Amino acid sequence: METVNWKVDGMDCSSCVLTIRQYLEKKGLQDVKVNLAGGDVSFLINGQNKKEELRKGIESLGYTVDTGDATMAPSPQRIFKNHKQRFLFCLIFTIPLMLHMFDKWIHIHWLMNPWIQLALCLPVFIVGMDFFGRSAIKSIRNGLPNMNVLVAIGATAAFVYSLAGAIFGLGEGYLFFETAASVITLVFLGNYLEDSSIQSTQKSLNKLASSQKVMANMIAYDDEHNEHIFPVENTALKVGDLLLIKNGEQVPADCKILWGDATIDESIITGESLPIHKKQKEHLIGGSLLVEGTVKVYVTAEAGNSVLSNIINLVKRAQSEKPPVQQLADKISAIFVPIVLGIAAITLIANWIILHDFTAALMRSIAVLVIACPCAMGLATPAAIAVGLGRAARNGVLFRNAHSLETFKNIQQVVFDKTGTLTTGKFALASFEILSNEYSEETFKQLVFSMEKYSNHPIAQCIAQEWKQNKAIQFAKIEEEKGLGMKAITKEGDTFFAGSYKIAQAYTNDANHNVYILKNDQLIGWIDVKDEVRPEAMPVVQYLRQRNIRTILLSGDRFDKCKQLADFLGIDEVIAEQTPQQKLEVVENLTLKGPTAMVGDGINDAPALAKATVGISLSAASQIAVQTADVVLMDNGIKNLPLSLGLGKHTYKTIQQNLFWAFAYNIVAIPVAAFGLLTPTFGALVMGLSDVVLAINSGRLFVKKVV
Repeated sequence: METVNWKVDGMDCSSCVLTIRQYLEKKGLQDVKVNLAGGDVSFLINGQNKKEELRKGIESLGYTVDTGDATMAPSPQRIFKNHKQRFLFCLIFTIPLMLHMFDKWIHIHWLMNPWIQLALCLPVFIVGMDFFGRSAIKSIRNGLPNMNVLVAIGATAAFVYSLAGAIFGLGEGYLFFETAASVITLVFLGNYLEDSSIQSTQKSLNKLASSQKVMANMIAYDDEHNEHIFPVENTALKVGDLLLIKNGEQVPADCKILWGDATIDESIITGESLPIHKKQKEHLIGGSLLVEGTVKVYVTAEAGNSVLSNIINLVKRAQSEKPPVQQLADKISAIFVPIVLGIAAITLIANWIILHDFTAALMRSIAVLVIACPCAMGLATPAAIAVGLGRAARNGVLFRNAHSLETFKNIQQVVFDKTGTLTTGKFALASFEILSNEYSEETFKQLVFSMEKYSNHPIAQCIAQEWKQNKAIQFAKIEEEKGLGMKAITKEGDTFFAGSYKIAQAYTNDANHNVYILKNDQLIGWIDVKDEVRPEAMPVVQYLRQRNIRTILLSGDRFDKCKQLADFLGIDEVIAEQTPQQKLEVVENLTLKGPTAMVGDGINDAPALAKATVGISLSAASQIAVQTADVVLMDNGIKNLPLSLGLGKHTYKTIQQNLFWAFAYNIVAIPVAAFGLLTPTFGALVMGLSDVVLAINSGRLFVKKVV
């Protein structure tokens, strides 16, 4: 299965999204995602469907497809590429038409000539029907009429009525060419403003995307092994390519340092404002900025598989999903156009009967058609989600799906893993004690280093690094016993152990140390290490408690150590000495009691993260693919946990506000138009501005205080 990502232009409302999704699903495609805000369409293709056929199929529905594939035939170019160009062209002809409305003041009598009005209106009508008419016919043909049906019928009714008035010389009371032209022009203006507003809601994601294509300094060698450097676009880089990155340049791809060291600004990926120092063998993230230094690196991931590319794709995918709050709006949007057509017909008939004036009845009916706005309901959720997810991504918080944004509003308790979550997971030697006179400090360190250097356990690696030396004891046999520690036997037959309290419990009642050293069943010493508490841990826990969110420490570590950390941070409850399976059961039980967020490192805690209402993973950027978490904190810390909670809650509030406005607008506007309290021209203007109101309200999330 291949994932296809296309850009589709021309989607105006939720019915457009539904039309494209249903078309692709009828073709047997899976995992179809359509993002109204960004114009992104993605799906899984099984090889049986031809991409060219699918592209032509979508374009037959009235949309333009950008496949990003140079091998595919380009889409046919239209005269006008966007709504801005259509609006400006129509405006040239519409302004003179509107001037005759001010004949009392400016006395342009020749504009009252019906044939001049027809000549001015005709270009606007042709351009309008080329867009609205085509789209309307295709949407009706597919059984999903969109909002362009309303615009096309309204403008056509005004144009045909005026044309009949001109042909039969019925007088000024039958000429509404300016209504047909102004409706088309103002709807184009509204669509242009809507496009601009949506683009502004996408600005965070666009800023990330703009960092994807840069030039790189590629290193190559000739036959005589002389080094040569030449520029190449990063999209052409392959895994293993050698690059030179200099002071002030952007890191062109995910890579690993071979030579040199540098200070790196990774804020575009992690949201962390302070630059960090990177040295040999450490990874650099494509899109980050080399602030100081020069390094030679080799590429570890191609452009399409880079961390930055994965982030952008993840956010786009989340934007394409619909949270439950949008379901009602989608159901109404699906039947909105037929309902409005019915209301317009009733308006025409009722007003004609009551007023005995077909002209007035027709104008009110047209006003109903053009003021109704299903777009507002369709944009209510995508606009807010685009801003919420975009701001989150720019600050190092990735939501894997839109559902988790809504779920955050109900979270009652947060469960924390200990090591690597509330603590840094980086151990440092704290103290040690030698209990046998047989060993000096030097020989004791040599013995311990000689055993622990063979272990992969983080504590063992910490000790081996601290006591590293050139002279190591050569054991006859050494092995790691899982869950206990290292066991070594010398050539003389002496047996040594370096391990947890389990190996020493027969020889001491003191269980407060990390590593115990035994020789021939005799305790000869112990070692303690310390795991530093994350500096942001206490403020985060206090933030949660202030909002009456219960905090729980869930760990496999010993109870006394967990209790000590919990008391220090102010955590409400401690559940310690748990296996991964037991953690899973604990989180499952907590979730049954109330919505629960679980924060872990995304590796050992994967089962528990999957069971939580919202799983939050702390992950290095190279581990972005952790599949079990709903939310990934990119900066390797919990600093942005309050931001993720706040954005989730405030994004949901914004969606609610948008939906309220969308429904209230249509509930009020349609009756107002039906009773003749506004003209079709004013209705078209208000309809276009309704979407802008939603975009502005959504845009407040960029600057709104959410923590």
